Amino acid sequence: MKKRLSQISTTEESQIELTPMLDVVFIMLIFFIVTTSFVKESGIEVSRPNADTAEQQERASIFIAIDSKGHIFLQKRKIDIDAVRANIEKLHAESPEGSVVIQADKQSETGILVQVMDQIRLAGVENISIAASSSNN
Repeated sequence: MKKRLSQISTTEESQIELTPMLDVVFIMLIFFIVTTSFVKESGIEVSRPNADTAEQQERASIFIAIDSKGHIFLQKRKIDIDAVRANIEKLHAESPEGSVVIQADKQSETGILVQVMDQIRLAGVENISIAASSSNN
């Protein structure tokens, strides 16, 4: 009888509990999802002007592009100048610590660039940068 009890207790001790390990994995997954910042790309390639003082922007999260014809693009879709403010307000609410980078083609009109910057400021974003290529490359 004693021998049988000892066999039962050893089989019970050799089982591995997976529940605590799964809890840790799910907590880590939630942590990575919450701390991830998503970049909102403009969706088009523009020919940026060169600048000797161009610096790398670290916390940019929203990219808006102006092509050579004056069309405005945000998240791979063409938008009107009147829609810039509402779109930027929505994206900035999702990522309030990020900044906006305007990728203006060097052939685009300055007036469109100023209007886009004005709409971004009206949306409540103060940290605006204009993309340029470093002429040192």
